[in-house]
Amino acid sequence: MRDAYIVGAGQSNYGAFPDESYRSLFATAFEEALGSAGGVGAADIDEAVVGSLGVGGRQLGLSGPAVTEHVGLHGVPCSRIENACAASGYAVRQAVQAVKSGMADVALAGGYEVMTDMSGDVAKYWLGVSGETEWERLTGTTFAGVYAQMASAYLDAYDASPDHFSKVAVKNHANGAKNPKAHLGFECSLDDARSAPVVADPLNLYHCCPTSDGAAAVLVASEDVASACDDAVRVAGVGAASERVGLFQRDSYTAVESSERAAGGAYEMAGLDPDDVDFAEVHDCFAIAELLAYEDLGFCERGHAPELVDSGATELGGDLPVNPSGGLKSKGHPIGATGAGQVVEAFKQLTGRAGDRQVAGASVGLTHNVGGSGGAAVVHVLEGGAL
Repeated sequence: MRDAYIVGAGQSNYGAFPDESYRSLFATAFEEALGSAGGVGAADIDEAVVGSLGVGGRQLGLSGPAVTEHVGLHGVPCSRIENACAASGYAVRQAVQAVKSGMADVALAGGYEVMTDMSGDVAKYWLGVSGETEWERLTGTTFAGVYAQMASAYLDAYDASPDHFSKVAVKNHANGAKNPKAHLGFECSLDDARSAPVVADPLNLYHCCPTSDGAAAVLVASEDVASACDDAVRVAGVGAASERVGLFQRDSYTAVESSERAAGGAYEMAGLDPDDVDFAEVHDCFAIAELLAYEDLGFCERGHAPELVDSGATELGGDLPVNPSGGLKSKGHPIGATGAGQVVEAFKQLTGRAGDRQVAGASVGLTHNVGGSGGAAVVHVLEGGAL
């Protein structure tokens, strides 16, 4: 198969926007993606793949064409991907497959979600639909509760404390404060993160990401098209995997097998290993998820994520910056937009467009997007300066 390249990427602000719709948010992301491409226009797009959970029930059917026709892509085939929080990460994967197979020279991948126009109880319902229905959601378990079980198991198994969750929050808020598009773009102290109200013991408010409105869009192109663009980031590797949806069905609460398998596939395709990665955007819906990601992605051995946090390696000036965007914790988590939004950040980092949060000398980036508590995962390894 031929190579695929990211040639443009954009996102809306993430946050609460009562005057915006999912269509207008997607239009903002799409226009920014086109504006960053410098060589690709809307008329060049052959295929579109859009991710959304459909929170609130808005336009569940044909929601992909509903946003693509809004931005003028009349006649362009569009599919909608629903894979919970991994929806648009999988949309990027599908766009890459379309280009690599030769079925498209330019494919649009994106995602969107509006989550803040409903009560907390209703939002919890829509988040919960991505959990195992009979034995988790209908028995009252929330996702905070599911990840709290994972956090408790991790604290029992390894030399870790809730302070390590708080340190992840402090790091990601420090990064998000440098991101003008972040939902919670402010710094927090370790005391703030330690003393926040408990949500699901041992997780407190600062260990949990917000629910956000937002959209993201990514343009994937063939090498011939990319060679005429201002910047191009090679999709060196892609890996994806599924897992049992219910946490109770798994052999381990302290590892996400789908993430590990997806990472293995991406590294193998790229011909790289974890030591080659210069920065990563990982799925930190809860602070424990970031610690698990360090281990699932091979950045450290099992049980050693707390040491990685304590070392400062994952901070913006460290050896392996993780979530320079602020991650889901600070940048925000509009479910359908999250995976594509991670790729947007990677594109900016690898083309030197990340401003105050730029990772110096970055040439290889990784994005890691998880659906639910690990029912689906997708990993992209991206390489700058490859053309």
